[in-house]
Amino acid sequence: MDWKLFASTFAAIFFAEIGDKTQLATLSLAAGGSSRWVVFAGAALALVATSAIAVVAGEALSRTIPPLWLKRGAGALFIVLGVLFLVGARE
Repeated sequence: MDWKLFASTFAAIFFAEIGDKTQLATLSLAAGGSSRWVVFAGAALALVATSAIAVVAGEALSRTIPPLWLKRGAGALFIVLGVLFLVGARE
């Protein structure tokens, strides 16, 4: 197992998810629900399912597009979205 890849993936997802709308929705459901374990299981399964979709899509794309270009494209998309969010926040 590639522990460096595992650790960097864990850290990236963990810190990206802290305080986002998904976590806040889960917090709200747990506060208002009757079973915290059901909310935890549902939220965990949803995160696993979306991660599985991303992994399958990433593998499929890497078969036709070199990984370097995928990284560049993802970086450019993050920059574009960041600029759009900053511009939208000013309005």
